[in-house]
Amino acid sequence: MQTILILDHGSQYTQLIARKIREQNVYCEIHPYNKIPEITPDIKGVVLSGSPYSVTDSEAPHTDLSQFKGKVPVLGICYGAQYMIHLMGGKVEKSVIREYGRAKLVHVDNTCALLKGVELNSQVWMSHGDTILQMPDNCQVICSTENVANAGYKIKGEETYAIQFHPEVHHSQFGSQLLRNFVLDICRCDGSWTPANFVKSTVQSLKEQLKDDKVVLGLSGGVDSSVAAMLLHRAIGQNLTCIFVDNGLLRKNEFTEVLQSYQNMGLNVIGADAKQDFYKVLAGVTDPEQKRKAIGRTFIDVFDAQAGKLHDVKWLGQGTIYPDVIESSSVKGPSQTIKSHHNVGGLPDYMKLKLVEPLRLLFKDEVRKVGRELGLKDSLLKRHPFPGPGLAIRILGEVTPEKVAVLQEVDSIFINALKQSNLYDKVWQAGAILLPVQSVGVMGDERTYERVVALRAVESVDGMTADWCHLPYEFLADVSNKIINQVKGVNRVCYDISSKPPATIEWE
Repeated sequence: MQTILILDHGSQYTQLIARKIREQNVYCEIHPYNKIPEITPDIKGVVLSGSPYSVTDSEAPHTDLSQFKGKVPVLGICYGAQYMIHLMGGKVEKSVIREYGRAKLVHVDNTCALLKGVELNSQVWMSHGDTILQMPDNCQVICSTENVANAGYKIKGEETYAIQFHPEVHHSQFGSQLLRNFVLDICRCDGSWTPANFVKSTVQSLKEQLKDDKVVLGLSGGVDSSVAAMLLHRAIGQNLTCIFVDNGLLRKNEFTEVLQSYQNMGLNVIGADAKQDFYKVLAGVTDPEQKRKAIGRTFIDVFDAQAGKLHDVKWLGQGTIYPDVIESSSVKGPSQTIKSHHNVGGLPDYMKLKLVEPLRLLFKDEVRKVGRELGLKDSLLKRHPFPGPGLAIRILGEVTPEKVAVLQEVDSIFINALKQSNLYDKVWQAGAILLPVQSVGVMGDERTYERVVALRAVESVDGMTADWCHLPYEFLADVSNKIINQVKGVNRVCYDISSKPPATIEWE
């Protein structure tokens, strides 16, 4: 398979590079700068990412360019551009004027294949503290900004290019054009990595990998596990058994409705009602991380008990997606744990099952495209992300069945109102949070002292960053009124206007 190799030096934008390249229907992989895979004929080009380091730092990442430079096309971005100049004896120093944010290209060499179609005076996005002051004789300048004369260059006699700005960022007007030029024209990729081809090749490889073996997969009701299940189902049919666990922390009526939709898709699904098991282990637990761990352990126990009723199962199917894979092999190793149990996170060794992960090459938006190719309905594919621990982390403090029931009603009113007002698809994720406080209110002629709920709705592309949604005041007023009138025990509704960062999307 034709592949563009992206070597990660720790930039916050590395995943964006991959997403932008894949928009050209070209497959790419991210690897740490110090773990370069074998350069096979399938690797058509290499991209060197940016980095938070200066090339002059003692801890700066050093990539062995000898494995690929001059052999396949190379594109250095920001740190990648500065690093190559540094190695060739050029001059890279701290910028006198540090460039962060928007800049304009005041010189563009459109005879250069990389910059074909990139317009003079177009906007680019800078994010660097170093700049290239002097270039070796074998480099030619291909673009400049007002403050950076050597904003881009090509090494003579090689298909090696470099730029100091970030083409992968939305604010670079012709960034997608530049990356298209690199992967399609310079690297000569054919742009055939489409959802249809992915489905065809993945189903075929699953057939070869699994043969007549049986697979068990835990469904969550979300996009990733659903698409993974349909790929496996297409490959092995009834040799796949899915388990959908009701942990008592799902949205209102979700277990029944989602279970029915899975059965209508032709999947072999076992529904396990384990609400009381989860409520029992959550009794008295208030710490968010302890809640997550208790839910994770209990899920494993319930899943293991259900899987143990099946015979001759050899594989565990999981909906792992590419960001999870990247995170587990990042430049600095796995990042600091902010919260556990995003997903199941693996099962214990005693289950003795091999893993099959049909989505491990895909980003979230690509999973949705593949799901659409498989015929899944938009009502499932466009569902907002929902946390693995469910409503347990939207109930601040101890979780009880009574609190779950209250929050399910509030959440149902909010989500249904978004759908009825045609706002649901404009929101990345929405939900309600039950706060561990009570407030004074007046209902009729009576003074009340009841619960407070917060509504949360954010806009995002991938959940890495998010901004709060500016929902219409009239909509929020109507939702607040419905919640207070229809949900007994709630007398105050707040709306969360915090962005990520510094806040997170969930409250726990």
